[in-house]
Amino acid sequence: MSQTPRIFIITGTPGSGKTSVATGLMRRFPFGLHIPVDDLREWVISGIVHPVPVWTEEAGRQFRFARQAAAQVARIYAAGGFAVAIDDVISPSEAQELFAVPLAGYALHTVLLRPALEIALERNARRTSKAFDTEVLADPIARLYRAMDVSPYIAAGWIIIDNSTLSTEETVDHILDAVNRWPKGAENHADNRPT
Repeated sequence: MSQTPRIFIITGTPGSGKTSVATGLMRRFPFGLHIPVDDLREWVISGIVHPVPVWTEEAGRQFRFARQAAAQVARIYAAGGFAVAIDDVISPSEAQELFAVPLAGYALHTVLLRPALEIALERNARRTSKAFDTEVLADPIARLYRAMDVSPYIAAGWIIIDNSTLSTEETVDHILDAVNRWPKGAENHADNRPT
């Protein structure tokens, strides 16, 4: 693998496995940092706005701040030799603007986790790590699943993985295999298809 510190953007609907995969991926490197954008948003003590049940302009503003902060933290750690995984629900165009541009010069790899909708819903229902009833995410997951059609991600060169039946470690293996096949970054994943 390249000596240049790698930065990964891991996206997918809630329940797609972003957090587990990002954590497992970072364990494969001598130095690895996982940045969940939701954790950065939770740093807001007064005035936090959540995206559920209704997305608002203020929610969008707070997501943008969290993503800008994630990009800056990623730069700091990558400059210190860390691999970094940013986990976020994000479109290719937003990722280009908020992550790819500020992280230019680093080996950036973009990954869409795309399990079947029923698998994402089932995984979400089993989660115990959230401080709220995850059932409130069921309808947003279904809407996001439709909104996160694979076509724009393929066009933007993202690694796309159907991890419906894959373990976390198997999913990480698929990501690293794809990165090793196209070592220069996300722009080289353009002919990748869901696996």
